[in-house]
Amino acid sequence: MNKVRGSLGLSFAIFFCALTPAQAGVVESWNANIVACVTRAGPTSTLDIALAQAAVHDAVQSVEHRFRPYKISATPPAGATLDGIVAGAAWGVLADTRICPAGTARTNAFNAYTAATVADGVGTAFGFGVGQQMLAYYRVTPNPQPQYTPVPGDGEWQPTQPSQLPMAFVYLATTEPYVLNRPSQFRPQPPPPLTSQRYARELEEVYLRGGITSHPAVADCFSSDPAQATADLARFWSGNFVVQWNQVARDLSIGRGLSIGDAARLLALVNLAAADSAIAIWDSKLFYHFWRPETAIWNEGDTAWAPYIRWITLPAPAISQTPPYPDYVSGANGLTGAYTGMLRLALGTDKVSFGIVKATPPTVPICTSPRNYTSLSSAASEVVDARILLGIHFRSADEEARRLGERVAHWTFQKSLDPVPPGKR
Repeated sequence: MNKVRGSLGLSFAIFFCALTPAQAGVVESWNANIVACVTRAGPTSTLDIALAQAAVHDAVQSVEHRFRPYKISATPPAGATLDGIVAGAAWGVLADTRICPAGTARTNAFNAYTAATVADGVGTAFGFGVGQQMLAYYRVTPNPQPQYTPVPGDGEWQPTQPSQLPMAFVYLATTEPYVLNRPSQFRPQPPPPLTSQRYARELEEVYLRGGITSHPAVADCFSSDPAQATADLARFWSGNFVVQWNQVARDLSIGRGLSIGDAARLLALVNLAAADSAIAIWDSKLFYHFWRPETAIWNEGDTAWAPYIRWITLPAPAISQTPPYPDYVSGANGLTGAYTGMLRLALGTDKVSFGIVKATPPTVPICTSPRNYTSLSSAASEVVDARILLGIHFRSADEEARRLGERVAHWTFQKSLDPVPPGKR
């Protein structure tokens, strides 16, 4: 365990710190507990995870004073350990059942907190208090939820077949960001005009590559057919991006042997950027309310065309359904841009080797898992293609979303959790 002491003398730079695996492991272990415990649907989960990771960061920096806290500065009691403080801060947020409802994940997190308390009740009590204070910044979903009424006309988003669900997560567009000044701060330029050559090219691309008939009818993991590999890539990137990119951040943190303070900062930064990216994405979706390829193609007269995502077997109510919100910009690519952009900034390089494990339901056949990469940008590029192959996005929505996420990451990195000069600690 790591006793609190006046000066820890650790390096600023994340990628220069290398302590023992046990020291690095407590933050990553609690990140896994946090991600498993947060169950609010879709992009909303980014708000909850960011809150918990910010609490962990602030609790640790109450001891280390190496990085500026997100919101909370406190004085830890003598004898507290960083292991206990991390556990307490994480559970201080997860104790709110709106964030972490009853279930196996909650039981596992509570048991981990209890075990840490047995070893260091003083540290966990302090951390718990920081987590509870952080709950004052909890983004509570409005009730009743705001609704969006579609506007008729070409280019306007409409609910899609077969469920014709209303627009989801409308409130995200007006949620107060964690670090950004406002949701619209990095709002992209409008999508290509319907009369432009670019729009025509993008419509043809998704029509030819993203339909059910554009891919093999049966997943064959032993086939050498390139079409099988392309379809598998699309299916792989139809899962939970928040889970996948947090797994990557944990793995990179552990692989580099980051100290507790550096690991806590890294995981707070990537999740703060992801949360603000989700808010910025929904600002764009609500502002432009641009139609999905499915609606555009049906408008052209081909009502037999269906996006490949309809082939993928998903549990109800998402079964056979284009995500129920506008095309521009892509949520998956905006989040990916935020995660990869922040990891690139924090680690100081794009050239990192890592694997990503699938995060789809067991009913979705995935042949290659994990998918392995030698750079962050190569994984981000795959996500752009995958969402076209699934038939749910135009290319401009994917590329602009990735740029949006990267801008949010850069702003977050510059404006939050920055190093404190040694003389001012």
